[in-house]
Amino acid sequence: MTSPSSSPEPRSSAFRRWLLEGTAPAANLARDQEGPYIEDRGAQAQHQSHSWWKVMCLTGVDYFSSLGYAPGIAVLAAGALSPIATLVLVLLTLFGALPVYRRVAAESPHGEGSIAMLERLLPKWTGKLFVLALLGFAATDFTITITLSASDAAAHIVQNPVAAPYLTGGNIWLTLLLVAALGGVFLKGFKEAVGIAVVLVALYLGLNAALMIRGAAEVLARPEVWGQWRTALFTNHSNVFALIGISLLVFPKLALGMSGFETGVAVMPLVQGRLGDTAEKPTGRIRGTRRLLLTAALIMSSFLMLSSLICTLLIPAQAFLDGGEANGRALAYLAHKYLGEAFGSAYDISTIAILWFAGASAMAGLLNLVPRFLPRYGMAPDWSRATRPLVLVFSLISFLIVLVFRANVDAQGGAYATGVLVLMTSAAVAVTVAVLRGSPSSRPLVIGFGVIAAVFVYTTITNMVERPEGLLIALLFIAAILAVSVASRVLRSFELRVSSVELDPSAITLLKEFPIRPLRFVAHDPDSSTPAEYRRKELRARQMAHLPDADPFLFLEVQIDDASEFSDVVEVSGHQVGDYRILRARGSSVPNTIAALLLHLRGKGTPPQVYFQWSENGPMAAALDFLVAGEGDVPPLTHEILRRVEPDRDRRPIVHVGG
Repeated sequence: MTSPSSSPEPRSSAFRRWLLEGTAPAANLARDQEGPYIEDRGAQAQHQSHSWWKVMCLTGVDYFSSLGYAPGIAVLAAGALSPIATLVLVLLTLFGALPVYRRVAAESPHGEGSIAMLERLLPKWTGKLFVLALLGFAATDFTITITLSASDAAAHIVQNPVAAPYLTGGNIWLTLLLVAALGGVFLKGFKEAVGIAVVLVALYLGLNAALMIRGAAEVLARPEVWGQWRTALFTNHSNVFALIGISLLVFPKLALGMSGFETGVAVMPLVQGRLGDTAEKPTGRIRGTRRLLLTAALIMSSFLMLSSLICTLLIPAQAFLDGGEANGRALAYLAHKYLGEAFGSAYDISTIAILWFAGASAMAGLLNLVPRFLPRYGMAPDWSRATRPLVLVFSLISFLIVLVFRANVDAQGGAYATGVLVLMTSAAVAVTVAVLRGSPSSRPLVIGFGVIAAVFVYTTITNMVERPEGLLIALLFIAAILAVSVASRVLRSFELRVSSVELDPSAITLLKEFPIRPLRFVAHDPDSSTPAEYRRKELRARQMAHLPDADPFLFLEVQIDDASEFSDVVEVSGHQVGDYRILRARGSSVPNTIAALLLHLRGKGTPPQVYFQWSENGPMAAALDFLVAGEGDVPPLTHEILRRVEPDRDRRPIVHVGG
């Protein structure tokens, strides 16, 4: 019989370990003898890195899968102008989005993307609130990508001639099943997701290459289709400039497939670097990501141009209409017509598979992006640093969206386009500002990036005007993120919130020259630092705490660096004003900084003590002041933080309050 100490842990404990695998270690000053708070490493990537072309396949399942619907959307939006409108899209991709995101990859190589670039431009709470708004649009983009792609895959299954008699009307449950399967892959791991993506992209692009060759051969063999196309072009448009102008007007409707750029930089931590890469300068990872973006853009641009031309020339216009054979499946229609039922069926299967797995790109983006901001802001539970709980959360949200939209692809298109275009606009603006603030030699690029930003602003506004429901859905995501973030910040406010305590030489010297233990501190306002103020504070402290004149103490002052930061490094320096010795600490919150410093200084002996005077603020005002400005009613807040961090009362620093 085994002893209790050697018995296996409960099954729930094993499940919890599996669920939270990869979470950054929780820091706990109270259980460390000397007290250095373990550095909070934020949302560092917990996943194995891969060659750039494999990660390209992971992001490409979203980008390349848009071939399944992009040609049909182009024809419905532009008619005979579809190839010209697609050319506008390709030019903006290669000479607009690609340069922007190559710059983003260099500026934020750890996967934060343009959101982090903009965060650095705005101070304190303003920057964080702006980031939360952008995360709302990112969540809209990525989550709708998951549900829209799964809905489209389910629609392809239901429309398949073989499956139609058995699955008609099963779009919703099929979509839920596909979303659940995608979540299951990511519960298993990123390695499995990357492996599946490589196989699906290779198969899908190979079948599309064969279809493009066959379609091009058919077009070349039928010169009359060119004449019919030219006639259709100039029947309603008098000159080339009119054609270009109208193509620019319909461009916003074609920009759906460009979300691959945002996910391309979001999953940068998965890209394998080179020996010699450092966290500050991962040159190999940046080079690999740039290669990823360029290759994906060239492949997609080539397929987009060929598919648009072939579909416009070879498919009758009425076939694209609702209920037509080519509606939502233009290339599949051509595959069955020109390469036979066997090839067409294989093409259908590959299209369904890549549409289902297109959500993998978005899921990977969410899993790399969200933990880099919300936990660092204290606006998400600590378990949100782990992959598997987030997979479950995002899957449940996706289930809800599927049910709300009833797996309707068209109904989700507006929200998808809004999320994509807002993120691309933010990237263009961030790069323009970064270049403007950069070295003088790069200033000439400002005009080019400014023009790109203006184009994306125009596209975004046009899309919002035409499809306002997309903006509404994004605002709902933003409201949800704000609500969760505020609630989490409130609930986590009594954590220690200090990554480390660093004493400079002056502080160390002062403490060595003050050998009396326990250490006694009197809290003091750093704005009042004259000898007269210290003398008045000393008299008041000795009166309220009954401290004998012979008992020496140190003054303790805390200066707030940035109250919007959740976790911070506490920097401590030593000072002397007249006969008074002072420790001055800098942190993001007065109570948390004092608690961390006391724990750090307690050593093996008697815990230090700190003396406060009661605050004159009301409880509501004090609570708000604590959450927003890092101050508030400091004495009880400090005691509560110490109580939660250190359960052993004999080891817990002592808080005195009087006056």
